[in-house]
Amino acid sequence: MSLPSAAPATLDLTRRSIAYFSMEIALSPALPTYSGGLGMLAGDTLRSAADTSAPMVAISLAHRRGYFRQQLSDLGLQSEVDVPWSPETLPTAGKTIALTIQNRQVQVRAWRFDVTGTTGHIVPVFLLDTDIDGNDPWDRRLTDHLYGGDTYYRLCQEAVLGLGGIALLQALGVKPEVYHMNEGHAALLTIGLLEERLGSRRLSEASDADREAVRRQCVFTTHTPVPAGHDQFGLDQMYQVLGHDRGSAVDASGGLHNGLMNMTYLALALSRYVNGVAMQHGKVSQIMFPEYKVHSITNGVHAATWLSASFQELLDQEIPDWRTDNNYFRSIYGVDPARIAACHAKNKHRLFAWLARRTGHYFNPSVLTLGFARRVATYKRAGLLLQDPDRLCAIAEKIGGLQILFAGKAHPADNAGKALIRDVYAAAVKLNSEFLKIYYVENYDWELGALLTQGVDVWVNTPRRPYEASGTSGMKAALNGVPSLSILDGWWIEGCAENTTGWAIEDGRSEADEAAHLYNKLEKAVAPLFASPLAWARLQRHCIGINGSFFNTHRMLSEYIHNAYFPYESVPTPITPSEVPGEITKPALV
Repeated sequence: MSLPSAAPATLDLTRRSIAYFSMEIALSPALPTYSGGLGMLAGDTLRSAADTSAPMVAISLAHRRGYFRQQLSDLGLQSEVDVPWSPETLPTAGKTIALTIQNRQVQVRAWRFDVTGTTGHIVPVFLLDTDIDGNDPWDRRLTDHLYGGDTYYRLCQEAVLGLGGIALLQALGVKPEVYHMNEGHAALLTIGLLEERLGSRRLSEASDADREAVRRQCVFTTHTPVPAGHDQFGLDQMYQVLGHDRGSAVDASGGLHNGLMNMTYLALALSRYVNGVAMQHGKVSQIMFPEYKVHSITNGVHAATWLSASFQELLDQEIPDWRTDNNYFRSIYGVDPARIAACHAKNKHRLFAWLARRTGHYFNPSVLTLGFARRVATYKRAGLLLQDPDRLCAIAEKIGGLQILFAGKAHPADNAGKALIRDVYAAAVKLNSEFLKIYYVENYDWELGALLTQGVDVWVNTPRRPYEASGTSGMKAALNGVPSLSILDGWWIEGCAENTTGWAIEDGRSEADEAAHLYNKLEKAVAPLFASPLAWARLQRHCIGINGSFFNTHRMLSEYIHNAYFPYESVPTPITPSEVPGEITKPALV
């Protein structure tokens, strides 16, 4: 994917009515500005906004040293290496703003990345950067590492995102009607909006009416029921970073919980619309936050980004309108299942060829291949598939072979997650045989995620209920005709049509019970169907027609626009792509 040139398009930013804030956004495989699902969702949202000419701008941080590149030893020991890049390769926003945090001024500039849609419409993304001559040396590092440092560093980062983002939009003359916080990291934008409303008045003078005016502008999406996913900070840090006036405003606005500054509660208190990212997650979040109304908008993925080249070629021939209207995926039922199977076979060969080049390991394309790849956290239970080694080996021998590909990064500070990777490595050494092959692929990123979701035969997901908020990797797999074998949590509750789009792993009283249910489905449902090529091809067609037509960001963004952004008024007319394109290079499709 090419990066934008130094000659950006001329845009009328005064017509942008939606501002989208996210700590991470996956903009390009070449940019390390994301860590996982949250950033991928943000990037896919903006790609759909560009395709559908939505009047949107976005704010994030530059993350000059990225998240990290994962390196794994022969024993599965994870180490991390920075992924530095130079934002100077991008055009600037043309404005520098001054932000007061830690009782001193920090200069903040922004780099602009243009997300270009199928019709040429551009959604500009402004990446905030504090690495400026004149800033305190410590402040210059604030936009270096995504999710790096300690809680003090994180709070400073989130102040740059929320407060700095509002200041930048003001400097650029952008006056959105709606501010969307993609997770609580951006919640301080509400304090920035309150400051903007008050003008020369002090924050302590803010009235309930002032806070209600801010609330009417804000939408908040919460992404996780896992407590560690909700950022909270000590009051001493809050006052030290934000100052007394802003800290008191957080308190007065309802941003404290259990004696701590809580970014989720600040966002909840100052948002008129709050949603979870799947129907089940909305219900779980409603129980977590009973004093607030929590809606549900189920996540999706950007089809043109995650659909393989072979499937894109097929659909361009048979259903060319799929790029602008993903409902057309339902028309896949007019396509011969054998052609779908042929596309998947190309994807599988492509994955295995890549693995051979990258790792020196060779896999058999005729053998049933399972994929398990996601952020490594204990609740995601990467080891459930390996719970009963003897049973797994017996199944592999009975069905004539089984291949399992694992991938995923553990956060550098997550020792339990790193231990899970070592456990998978140890199991692979012990269990690999003529019939069973297990391999953990290093450095799960955009490229590998696409290859795996396009090329494996079955996507496996085994979270501990109810901690899977959504899980978009299975949606990417479904787009490519790959069924899921999954615990009924997150999106899969909505996406599972048993024996049609995949299979549910039943709940059990213990992990051993759930592992047994997994093995039963694998042996008695998945493997027999895989042995029947025509029946399997029909299953692949159902995955695309049923799940692909719904679990996409075109549908998701439409729900945000009509249900969250502008629910009681006429939706703004999409911006036509008449703005000067300059020399922007349209992003290549994966």
